[in-house]
Amino acid sequence: MAEHSNPGRTVYDTIVVGAGIQGSFTAYHLAKNGKKTLLLEQFLLPHSRGSSHGQTRIIRKAYVEDFYTKMMAECYQLWAQLEQESNTELCRQTGLLLISAEQDPDFQATWKTLGANQVPREYLAPDQFRKRFPGVTLKPGEAAFNDHSGGVLYADKALKAVQDCFRRMGGTIRDGEKVTEIRPGEEVMVKTPSLVYRAKSLVITAGPWASKVLRPLGLKLPLQTLGINVCYWKEKVPGAYGVTHKFPCFIVINVNGSKHSVYGLPSNEYPGLIKICCHSGNSVDPDVRDVPLQSPTLHDIQLLRDFVRTYFPGLEPEPAIVERCMYTNTPDENFILDRHPHFKNIVLGAGFSGHGFKLSPVVGKLLCELSMGKEPSYSMEPFRVARFPNKLQASL
Repeated sequence: MAEHSNPGRTVYDTIVVGAGIQGSFTAYHLAKNGKKTLLLEQFLLPHSRGSSHGQTRIIRKAYVEDFYTKMMAECYQLWAQLEQESNTELCRQTGLLLISAEQDPDFQATWKTLGANQVPREYLAPDQFRKRFPGVTLKPGEAAFNDHSGGVLYADKALKAVQDCFRRMGGTIRDGEKVTEIRPGEEVMVKTPSLVYRAKSLVITAGPWASKVLRPLGLKLPLQTLGINVCYWKEKVPGAYGVTHKFPCFIVINVNGSKHSVYGLPSNEYPGLIKICCHSGNSVDPDVRDVPLQSPTLHDIQLLRDFVRTYFPGLEPEPAIVERCMYTNTPDENFILDRHPHFKNIVLGAGFSGHGFKLSPVVGKLLCELSMGKEPSYSMEPFRVARFPNKLQASL
């Protein structure tokens, strides 16, 4: 098509900046709605610089917040639809164990949210837990339940699948093109070192680079970019914690009464290694995130060593592999999905806070609806920019 050979001469319906999972699903939904869409990515695809790479993520309905559990019901349908469209297995149901002090408010609230939304769940008394999962040690006073909807989402395959479907629907992807300027207007102008593009609307899903892209547009959002250590731990008996042995994903919330949570997935990416990580990290500049670690005894890794010794006696208590990823957090760890306060044809998707991947099919749908001027499918109150009135700066 002409716009593929001369993309800089086309006036697109929408340009999406950032081809991570959120931007890619936004572009996918726009193309499904018949919109001429350009997806711009600063790095050559595929890449491991942002927040959407890696082989696996947890998928679950277990949330404290009722609105996420409700959104996940449609997410499962859309993931299944993408599996059919791409002829690729993207999800594997394993169940998700949630472990915490029995009286922890978040633990209790999540149990109630699942019940209110009729999600299959199972409370496990300590004796039941020991028989079912002998490789995991609960501490006195702790309890567990199983969100049966939980499982593993194959992240790299999912990102490729949604981008391939977008292309098949006539969408254009231009990678290796970093946005250097955005000029608002009735037609938004987006400049890269290669070309100047124009569109009736713009969606910005720049992940860890969101603050850098939005600041020239007069927005200073309360976003914190965190470098995350993704750790893999060796099984003493290979396969003991593997998907073939029906070992589930898990989240241990508020470990030792702290605000730190630890999550894990059964051995899958690397044979004989199980992925266990802290849901926290250290502030980083996304452009220098790959600077070598200064110390092997970083706080989060030491916390994980202690965690593995306590909860997983069948693992070696030293990480075998440490990889890097990034979160972009908001103060309340809820997403930002909204229109720019001054430019209504510029839409923002940011701050996915380390739990957005599984929700990306619905996030993309909502950003698509906002860019098209449609009534969003869900309440946008939890996601509005205006919830940060004391931390938001908007000036031009």
